Amino acid sequence: MFWLNFIIKFFKALRTGDSPGQVSAGFSLGFAIGLMPFFTLHSLLLWLVLLLFNVNLAAGFVAMMLTSLLAVLFDPFFHDLGFFLLAQIPGLHNFWEMLYNLPIAPLTKFYNTVVMGSMASALVLFVPVYLAMKKLVIIYRDKFAEHVQKLKIVQAVKASSFYRWIDKLQRLGDI
Repeated sequence: MFWLNFIIKFFKALRTGDSPGQVSAGFSLGFAIGLMPFFTLHSLLLWLVLLLFNVNLAAGFVAMMLTSLLAVLFDPFFHDLGFFLLAQIPGLHNFWEMLYNLPIAPLTKFYNTVVMGSMASALVLFVPVYLAMKKLVIIYRDKFAEHVQKLKIVQAVKASSFYRWIDKLQRLGDI
C-alpha cells in the first residue's frame, strides 16, 4: 500500500504539480540511492537530501524501487569497476589508504568493490539521468498526458472501485 501511494503520486506529478526540475531531481536522487547498497554513509546522506530538499519524493521513491530491482543485475559490473578503481590504479593506492585511515570515511564502505563501483556509476549517471528525466517530463506533459488520460485502460482503472478506494485513502491522508 505504501509503494502504491507513491506510484500514484508519481504519475500525478508527471502530469501536473511539481516542476519538471523537481520531479527529475527526486528521480535522480532515488536512482542514485537505489543503485548503491543501502547501509552506507553516502547512501544515508542522499536519503537526507531527498527528504530535506524541495524535490518530488514520489519520483524519488519510484526511482529507488525500480533501480534497486535492477541494480542487483549489475553487481558483477559494479564489482569489476570497483576492483579496477581500488586495486588496478596504482596512483590511487595511497589515496585509498589515507581515506581509510580517516575517522568517518570507512563508514562509506568505499573499500568494498561493489560499493565503489555502484557509487562511481551513480556519480557518472546522476546528471544524465536528471537531464533525461527532465526532458521526458516536459515531453510527456506537452504531448502525451492528455492522450494517456483518454486511453480506455486508464479510464477503466479510474472507474474501478480499487482506484476509488486508493484515491479516497489518499485524500484522507492529505487532510
